[in-house]
Amino acid sequence: MLNADKNLKQFFSISEVASHFGVSETLLRFWEKEFPTIIKPQKGARGIRKYTQKDIDNISTIYHLVKERGMTLDGARKAITSKRGVDAFRKQVEVIERLKSVRGELQAIGRELNDMN
Repeated sequence: MLNADKNLKQFFSISEVASHFGVSETLLRFWEKEFPTIIKPQKGARGIRKYTQKDIDNISTIYHLVKERGMTLDGARKAITSKRGVDAFRKQVEVIERLKSVRGELQAIGRELNDMN
């Protein structure tokens, strides 16, 4: 995750965020236009985007809904603006990410045990 050390870095470039999610910078700009109330990176004098951790969390939610759950952009927008809201989906994404991490650790342990035999 990009927020490995929140004390060292407060802003992330579009290339860092795109690389983290494995998407293009163009897609991030497109999502920014499609979800203007959710993704609001700060822009410097030259228009260079600076993403905060909150922006990254919101992008993670959109990524989950669109890329992992297969929702359309309209469906994702409706889900986020529903009564559950973006916070509920963000929590769901956090749980999924933790579970993926645990699965990875268990797989590594399994490989180590197989190598011992």
